[in-house]
Amino acid sequence: MRILITNDDGINAPGLHTLEKIAATLAGPDGEVWTVAPAFEQSGVGHCISYTHPTMISHFGPRRFAIEGSPADCVLAGIHHVLPQKPDLILSGVNRGNNSAENALYSGTLGAAMEGALQGVRSLALSQYFGPKNAEIADPFEASAIHLAPLITRLLDTAPWGGDDYQIFYNINVPPVPADGVKGAAATAQGYRGHGRFQVEPHKAPSGRQFIWVKGGAQHDPTAPGTDAAANLDGYISVTPMRADLTAHDALDGLREIES
Repeated sequence: MRILITNDDGINAPGLHTLEKIAATLAGPDGEVWTVAPAFEQSGVGHCISYTHPTMISHFGPRRFAIEGSPADCVLAGIHHVLPQKPDLILSGVNRGNNSAENALYSGTLGAAMEGALQGVRSLALSQYFGPKNAEIADPFEASAIHLAPLITRLLDTAPWGGDDYQIFYNINVPPVPADGVKGAAATAQGYRGHGRFQVEPHKAPSGRQFIWVKGGAQHDPTAPGTDAAANLDGYISVTPMRADLTAHDALDGLREIES
């Protein structure tokens, strides 16, 4: 199996090192793992691409490249320039922090998986929820390191991947516990925290200029039963099927009155 891996935390991020080991297990001794990751952190860039300016690519070692661009740029570069053939699988992560609920909408980790799906490649976004039970342990990614490879193998063997147009990709979030605290996996919908919306915190520089920091809301309030963050906070790995189709299909019938 030929696997392309990327992330949004940058090519030197600890979660990417974890993902390299996961991908090596999945690829097997005769497979290939190619890394095409952002040169610098790209958290929160979503599915953006560098459409209006060129992007520099650097060769860091065998099958290892860095892009001065977004995670979606990395996927495009990997598929259309770096790899000798199209990959069989794209893995994005392992993100430092959860991409459950509204976080999924901003995530560069998901942006890479979405672009992979749009390119017709089976793709997964992988994130490690952080919390008091795992943030300070020796390896806060240990739950991902131990549990993700077997789970991905099951998904490759049994999960739906198709789509006549917008192909399915998967958003997987590992709970904020050590490896021995993971209870299992759960199929979930995307949750909604509501009060967890992003906000800004203004600051004034010594020069007198105004700056803002974007900040997120509380991450440890559960979402509705059957959704991702609720499962994560209960100790389960959430597996959420997604598509890039943003149509609100439930609202289409209500729009028929405007047709002429």
